[in-house]
Amino acid sequence: MPKKNQNKLYQPAQQILEKYAHVLVNFALGSGEGIKKGDTVYLIAEEYAKPLFLEIQKAIWRSGGHVISNYRPSNDASYAVEKDFYLIAENHQLEFFPAKYMKGLIDEIDHSIYLLSETDKQALKGIDAKKIMAHSNARKPYMEWRNIKENKGKFTWTLGLYGTPAMAKEAGLSLEAYWQQIIDACFLNEKDPVKKWKAVYKDLEKYRAKLNNLKIEKLHVEGPDVDLWIKVGQDRSWQGGSGRNIPSFELFASPDWRGTDGWIKFNQPLYRYGNIIEGIELTFKNGKVVSASAKSNESVLKSMIATKNADKVGEFSLTDRRFSKITHFMAETLFDENMGGPQGNTHIALGSAYTSCFRGDPNKLKAKDWQKKGFNDSAVHTDIISTSPRKVTAYTANGAAKIIYADGQFIL
Repeated sequence: MPKKNQNKLYQPAQQILEKYAHVLVNFALGSGEGIKKGDTVYLIAEEYAKPLFLEIQKAIWRSGGHVISNYRPSNDASYAVEKDFYLIAENHQLEFFPAKYMKGLIDEIDHSIYLLSETDKQALKGIDAKKIMAHSNARKPYMEWRNIKENKGKFTWTLGLYGTPAMAKEAGLSLEAYWQQIIDACFLNEKDPVKKWKAVYKDLEKYRAKLNNLKIEKLHVEGPDVDLWIKVGQDRSWQGGSGRNIPSFELFASPDWRGTDGWIKFNQPLYRYGNIIEGIELTFKNGKVVSASAKSNESVLKSMIATKNADKVGEFSLTDRRFSKITHFMAETLFDENMGGPQGNTHIALGSAYTSCFRGDPNKLKAKDWQKKGFNDSAVHTDIISTSPRKVTAYTANGAAKIIYADGQFIL
């Protein structure tokens, strides 16, 4: 169980940190196989996550790997590092991208681990969203280079979560209870959490295979707050269970954005660019968002959607409640998009598609090929989540209809 540190705040027991690091390094990376001797891992964390950061370093070294670290000051009310940048930066600074450095970094590393540990959930409140979008767009080449290397099978990545008081407060939990959700979700109370993860992914793989065997052409998502059609598209593959993200229980596809029509509401808030956006509703026509509203911070939502191709769907995802141990809203997309609960969860992402969802060799396709197939390309990828009741009906090439998801679980 978590213990108190000298600052009277809870942090997980040392054994939990060691298991967490073991899962991230020796399971999540390498697509479930862990790192190899001589591999280089890019480790990104803020200072609040120092206890886990140190354990991950040791786990990498014990596995024969090398560490390149990006250890940052935490962004909070006392040290508004990120907000100060946007308050001071001129346009040429917002658009600056150290191309030679970033390209060299991508060439050097084999894996990356990013630890989420936000100490201020509204760090950028009041900042013009257009500034944030401009800076985000400038960094697009980094993600493109990373994706190219990943598609060649030469790079893997994962995300992890280190709970903070700000996260726990936003979720309405004590820090100890918040950490208990992390521990349960990541199987850190198991004697061998890596063995448990491999067993879970083996079961998920059965459903993924069934989805792919159906060769779905389109999906109809229905519920009290949704009536949405999604065209899956040609040469698509459902993905999930690869180690990207810990925890991850979702199965997802990157659909042909041109076939999205209808409307959808989201009962979970979106935390984006240091703002909380609540009560989101989107309407699609011929693949594009034609109407977007929110009960709070609607201007931030609309600024994000105004980013090139961020008005199109890049991902459709389903999480089966039988796999997920996450039982509470966590105020972090990494966990909330994998929430279990009575209805499981559905989410879509506006923005970039995953080229890994191509049923074939992605290295053989050029930019124009991706466009022809309806894989969306954007500088952003924004997951928006709902845990309300959903029924998903799949329509196959021969016109057959089959309910594949209802009552929070797959029916396959």
